[in-house]
Amino acid sequence: MVIVSPEAKDKLQEALLGQSRKDLALRVYVKPGGCSGFSYGMGLDEPKANDQQYDIDGLKVVIDPFSAQHLEGAEIGFKNEMAGGGFTITNPNAPASSGCGCGSSAPPKVEEAPKKAAGGCGSGGCGCAG
Repeated sequence: MVIVSPEAKDKLQEALLGQSRKDLALRVYVKPGGCSGFSYGMGLDEPKANDQQYDIDGLKVVIDPFSAQHLEGAEIGFKNEMAGGGFTITNPNAPASSGCGCGSSAPPKVEEAPKKAAGGCGSGGCGCAG
C-alpha cells in the first residue's frame, strides 16, 4: 500500500473532482526506464480487474500487480514551491538515490536493507516520468 500525504491527497481529490467521470482513480505505477532502471508515473485512470485498490481517506488509488511490488510503503507527497509545485514519491524500497530528475529514481528492490530515495516531478505532475 502507498501512503498519501494530506497535501497530496487534497490536490489529487481536487483533480478528481474536476473530472466529469466518477469512475476514475489515481493510478500509481512504475515502468522500465529512467537512469536507475524504473520510472514513476501517476495519472487518473479506470480501475482494472487485477489492480490492487485502496481507499485512502476517500481517495481511490489503484496499482497494477507489477508496480505494487516496487511501491509498497512509498509515500506520495506534494511540494508547493515558488517556481511551481509538484508531486513527489519517496520510495523506501529504492536501494539508493541516483539524483535523477522527475520520478526516475526507482531502482528495483534488492535484498539489502532499504534506503530512501525520492523522485519528484515539477508542475507537470508525475505523468512526466521517463
